[in-house]
Amino acid sequence: MNEMVKMVVVLTVLSSVAGGVLAAINKGTASQIEAQQLEFVKGPAIKAILTGSSNNPIEDRFKIKEGDVEKSVFVAKYDGKANTIAFEESGKGFGGDVGVMVGINMDTDKLVGAAVTVHTETPGMGARAKDDPSFVSQFKGMPVKDSVTVTKDGGQINAISGATITSRAVCVAVTKAMSLYQKVKPKLQQEIQKVGK
Repeated sequence: MNEMVKMVVVLTVLSSVAGGVLAAINKGTASQIEAQQLEFVKGPAIKAILTGSSNNPIEDRFKIKEGDVEKSVFVAKYDGKANTIAFEESGKGFGGDVGVMVGINMDTDKLVGAAVTVHTETPGMGARAKDDPSFVSQFKGMPVKDSVTVTKDGGQINAISGATITSRAVCVAVTKAMSLYQKVKPKLQQEIQKVGK
């Protein structure tokens, strides 16, 4: 019985030490992981949506919180005015969540673009949502007050052939982004003024 108690104590101590080391490593590398995601995962989508901006939207970003959700918001300046933002939302696709970066002009309340950031969709099918410019270009110019759906559901977005579920996921993500934007627009306007200076 005494040996059993020793073994439990030793295992408890080892587990605690290992957990503490892993937590410290996670905390210590969090900023590096975020920088890598911004450069290689979200960066290409941000640059595609906010092309032609006079600033670096990845550097000019802030976080905004709505309920339990915190979003990174990327700000773009055009003609010296910070008036366009982008942030990420997601929708449930065939293989899992599909991340979509959505850009909105705050003066016109219209989409400037959308781009898929991450997905686990089938290569050659749903994965085309990320690589097919004709699909994502359909979102440009849409008013944020409208919901977005594919034509099979009575909407205005032509789904990718053979990838309707993925197309729906992108539409859901864009609709969620537009809804969140409308809820937090006053907060966004306050924060964007700080970046605009």
